[in-house]
Amino acid sequence: MSDAPRQEIPLPKGDDDFEDLVLALFREVWRDSGAKLHGRRGQRQDGVDLYGEDRFGGSGLNGVQCKHHGSATPIKDQVLAAELREEVEKAKGFQPPLQRFVFATTAKRSATLDQQARVLTALHRRDGFFAVDVLGWEDIEDLLRQSPGVLAWYRDERAKLPELLLDLGRLPIPGPHFVGRDAELARLDAAWEDPAIHVLTLVAFGGVGKSALVARWLDRMAAAGWRGAARVLDWSFYSQGTGDRVTSVEPFIDYALRFFGDPDPKAGSLHARGARLAYLVRKERSLLVLDGIEPLQYPPGRPEIEGRLKDLGLAALLKGLAAGNPGLCVVTTRERIADLAGHPSTAPQIPLEDLDPGAAVALLRQHGVDGREKELAATVQEFRRHALTLTLLGNFLRRAHGGDVRKRREIDLHRAAETQGGHAFRVIAAYARWLGEGPELAILRLLGLFDRPAEAGALKALRTAPPIPGLTEALADLSEEDWHLAIATLREHNLLAAAHPREPETLDTHPLVRAFFAEELESHRPAAWRLGNFLLFEHLCDAVPEFPETLEAVQPLYAAVVHGCRAGRHLEVMYEVYIPRIQRWNNHYFSTGFGAFDSELMALAAFFERPWSQPSACLTAGLQEFVLNQVGFQLRKLGRLVAAVEPMQTGLDFSIRRKAWHNASVQACNLGELTLILGKVTRAIAFAERSASFADLCSHAICKSSSQVTWADALHQAGRWEESAAAFREAEAMQAERQPEYPRLYGLPGFQFCDLLLGRAEPEAGSGLDGLAWLGSHPEEAERFREACREVLERGREALEILLRDSRNLFDVALNHLTLARANLGLALTTSGDDRTAGLAQAAEPLDRAVDGLRRAGQEQYLPNGLLARVALRRFCSDFPGAAADLAEVLEIAERGPMRLHECDAHLEWARLCRDQGDLATARRHVARARELVEETGYGRRAREVGWLAETLGLGEGGTIGSW
Repeated sequence: MSDAPRQEIPLPKGDDDFEDLVLALFREVWRDSGAKLHGRRGQRQDGVDLYGEDRFGGSGLNGVQCKHHGSATPIKDQVLAAELREEVEKAKGFQPPLQRFVFATTAKRSATLDQQARVLTALHRRDGFFAVDVLGWEDIEDLLRQSPGVLAWYRDERAKLPELLLDLGRLPIPGPHFVGRDAELARLDAAWEDPAIHVLTLVAFGGVGKSALVARWLDRMAAAGWRGAARVLDWSFYSQGTGDRVTSVEPFIDYALRFFGDPDPKAGSLHARGARLAYLVRKERSLLVLDGIEPLQYPPGRPEIEGRLKDLGLAALLKGLAAGNPGLCVVTTRERIADLAGHPSTAPQIPLEDLDPGAAVALLRQHGVDGREKELAATVQEFRRHALTLTLLGNFLRRAHGGDVRKRREIDLHRAAETQGGHAFRVIAAYARWLGEGPELAILRLLGLFDRPAEAGALKALRTAPPIPGLTEALADLSEEDWHLAIATLREHNLLAAAHPREPETLDTHPLVRAFFAEELESHRPAAWRLGNFLLFEHLCDAVPEFPETLEAVQPLYAAVVHGCRAGRHLEVMYEVYIPRIQRWNNHYFSTGFGAFDSELMALAAFFERPWSQPSACLTAGLQEFVLNQVGFQLRKLGRLVAAVEPMQTGLDFSIRRKAWHNASVQACNLGELTLILGKVTRAIAFAERSASFADLCSHAICKSSSQVTWADALHQAGRWEESAAAFREAEAMQAERQPEYPRLYGLPGFQFCDLLLGRAEPEAGSGLDGLAWLGSHPEEAERFREACREVLERGREALEILLRDSRNLFDVALNHLTLARANLGLALTTSGDDRTAGLAQAAEPLDRAVDGLRRAGQEQYLPNGLLARVALRRFCSDFPGAAADLAEVLEIAERGPMRLHECDAHLEWARLCRDQGDLATARRHVARARELVEETGYGRRAREVGWLAETLGLGEGGTIGSW
């Protein structure tokens, strides 16, 4: 016996490693150096992976089947026993005949498996077949400790393998029955091995079996040692079963960035964080699983946006991975992802059909349903071969009717809508009636209060005396033993998910089951619904510090807001939780400090009867206006610009009705800025004018100044140059009166004024910087532009000094760097020779700082300004690839917004870039698109540039040329 210490022996990392270990071990145990693998690596022939002669024990020819069960989910005894029986049957065909068959597994030693082996051995003795033995991992460890040479070799070999980083366990735990799906499992296997497939999306209604399929595939991947994956991460957005709901992606982005090695997960905009995560995932061959992302997509109903991802970070991640990924990202959802439509080869979206008829019948039989084959075939068709429905039906018929398939007719299937629960809801209702009032039904109703797994503390809060009338009476005096017995019963019926190894006391069920009981509670037991949600509200409020300081720590408070509003306690929730503990008295603490915009929206949705237009009637008029404004702010920060218009407009209407003129001025000003970004220039001017009129009514100096600047900027974009200049001068006079120590505009208003000064000084013909840079430019035009550049430099330096001394606001500082860079670029282009070269170099550094600062500030709507200025610099420096890369990013941002003025600017710069490279046909197409955008948006500022480029490229007035 070896004196090796009984320290833990690590499991092999995969199938091949396990086979190598068992082969080395049995060569030692059998004293047979000639023992060998059966067939080529990876083949499974006659149930035997390796074989040899037992020269030490004298048991003759032995065959071993190796089963590596390093699975993401615990392996059940019945599954192991089924595998043992299957492999034993195969081994009967091995030639020459075996005398002994060994089933070796990395699963723990199992009394059930040992008993099965003894039964099989007794039967085989009678029929003249081999003996059967089972070795669990503890048995293998004992043999290794008796073979120190093999153990030392194994430790050395295992140490040479790269360390695999696994973070799993968030997917719903599937039930023990799994049938069919061989083609889909093969498709997943092939996708992992195919370097051309980067993202694979499985699309199907709820309950078809998407999550179970992925969980089974992960189990197979684990058994195969993860087949070369360096990192594996799963995440589930598995939530309430039906309807359009608000779900947050921030915890995932934050966690995933840390998992893949990002040093600062909070840095950058949502899009930048998603793009950075894609870059980190691509660095290694990783497997990323995202389950149930449909809450993060726009639902059907609006063709222009349905299926698109609401979250910019998730969109950037998936599009980034679709573009390149040495590993695989597997996604499940109920709706096709519109953002991936442009990547059909690298990111295929596979509709997951209902079970094929044979597999559907097999599933019913596994659950104990009996009947004639024809009757069973008719049954699975009636229930649409829907996996969850058939699972529930099978359990119901077995428990309630002895498995008689004919009793299915007692379930009303009239007007079943599969997308909303359909037949599954009707089977659940039949199940509930059969269970009757008791602890099992009470537990299911409790789960209807949750839109996530129900953790032990929350369940305890709901079970605490006194009982909730109509909900927990059956649980009031229930012992812990009876509680666990009721849970076990529900799990046997597949109405509860299997216990999670990490959180065994947490209860979960399929979203459709949860949705059924949520609807039943809210509609038929409203008092119980309200009280249950109130108890959860109190529990969650007490579960965290009064003022949490991390995004993870504050999540229970966001959930508390939802439960409190469901309980009808909107005012209590607002004044005791949302404003003081989450917002920190309207400081946007977690949204601006931690990027928790999705979480804020999830909480704010609870204050609405119909997001995002009808706030709850339980709120005061002032609070209704407040939540509308908050939603508009969060949606803008998320880049969901079109969606932000409705709540902002509704909030403005509320303020006008209340004659809250200060609020009305701010809201109209914000709407002016937003509609200008969206490319609705005339509407933006109108909102700015309304903002100014409301500011006059409230006599608020800052409102007057802000509305004046917004109006001036909108006039500039409309091409009303002189009116805009006069408006900016008036805004600057207001600034000097309000802050005499800072007589000039600075920050964003200063940037916008300088933008006008530079644009106004460009050649009137529309040649822009090109006209100034060419040798044939007019001296008087160049001098006029240089004068504007010098004024802008003076203003920019003065403003930067103010900002660095007082606020150090990252966004404002970045805009100032951009202003200085543009002025330096303009001065450089109006010189020649060494002076031009030096000037261009002087402009490059602040431009890079500006782009970086805008990224870090998360100000995506202004990032194109910096990128477009850098495009011009790179183009003049003949860095055409760098310019093209920046333009591609601008166009992506602009089209996603949509930010149609930036889109127009991008097409104009593309036209110049293509022209400079000699591709005149493409240049003309970009000019034609820019002309369309100018006409559609009222972007008069660019009209002269479009005209000049069209003329120089030979493009006619209608956007066509004869050679096209």
